Amino acid sequence: MATQPIDRRTHWQNVYRTRRVDAVSWYQPHLSVSLQLLAQAGLSAHSRLIDVGAGASTLVDDLLDRGLRDISVVDVSAEALALARRRLGERADRVTWYAGDILELALPGGSFDLWHDRAVLHFLTDPEDAARYAHIAANALAAGG
Repeated sequence: MATQPIDRRTHWQNVYRTRRVDAVSWYQPHLSVSLQLLAQAGLSAHSRLIDVGAGASTLVDDLLDRGLRDISVVDVSAEALALARRRLGERADRVTWYAGDILELALPGGSFDLWHDRAVLHFLTDPEDAARYAHIAANALAAGG
């Protein structure tokens, strides 16, 4: 893996420790476009979905509201995931949480039907990192995913 000019984990931990969730420039109360695209891709209550780089977004809330039962959420910032878990309360137990850099996580192969990424791939400016990310996604997705 290529060396990054900044440590991703440290950067994002700092963002979520020092700013309100709704004060960051990318905040949206609901990810309507993502939900529409996921619906077009065949999202159903039976879909196995992974949200990569989720931060503290409310997509997981909306997916639970739509009846999804197999949701995994990944973010490099444990602080962001803690914020999301607190917001969800008891519903957080219905989600699989991965705190770590997607380029370093060992995701189970063929485990997901849908891969949602709104905030990771475009930050991977090193071609080696982007290629590794693509390999991880391809391995984690089920056939046809």
